[in-house]
Amino acid sequence: VRASARRPVTMAATSGSDEAALLTIDPATYPAKEAGLKVLMPVADGTEEMEAVIIADVLRRAGMDVSIASVKEGNELEIVAARQTRILADCSIRDCEGKGPFDAILLPGGMPGADNLANCGPLLKMLAAQKESGRLYGAICASPAVVLAPNGLLQNKAATCHPGFMDGLEGGKDSRVVVDGNCVTSRGPGTSFEFALCVVCMLQGSEKMKAIAGPMVLPESFDADAIGQKLELA
Repeated sequence: VRASARRPVTMAATSGSDEAALLTIDPATYPAKEAGLKVLMPVADGTEEMEAVIIADVLRRAGMDVSIASVKEGNELEIVAARQTRILADCSIRDCEGKGPFDAILLPGGMPGADNLANCGPLLKMLAAQKESGRLYGAICASPAVVLAPNGLLQNKAATCHPGFMDGLEGGKDSRVVVDGNCVTSRGPGTSFEFALCVVCMLQGSEKMKAIAGPMVLPESFDADAIGQKLELA
């Protein structure tokens, strides 16, 4: 189902913001599924490790099949992340070509990881097809500005990114998470949980999202009910 054109949902950095009134996602756009959800998350040398691991972990807690795919040449699976953490990917991005459709393609940020993702031709083709099909795609930290925007993947979309890369977004928002149609973007390592839980809410519904969020003992300021209402009460 192609996402309809609507105003963006934003998760405000502070409570009481006018942005809290924005309600745009109809639950019919993203019907809840309990099984069989496939997510692709590409990684590269220089990827922000907190974002990659948190996003994959949250989605796997929700029962999603997350493929962490290295974009390195030669099908090399081990990447060295931005803070020198070694991550062994599940597969190469080239192994994922033709194995879709994926219910979501989500990009961690980090530098030079975002640059390396932006230089991966197979990934850019998959992202363009994902956008065109109306299926969910998104990015966090530097990647909205470095990967999505220069390749036309944020055209007519509201978005956010890391504060240090806002110059790369036209009309970028300061909110922690922004959802516009089938595109979700976020700001950095500290917003990774909200980003991932928004994806859970969009694909599986607010009750599933709240069930996953509860045992993680998130800060008291995290309001799962508010996220669920914003994303599902159009």
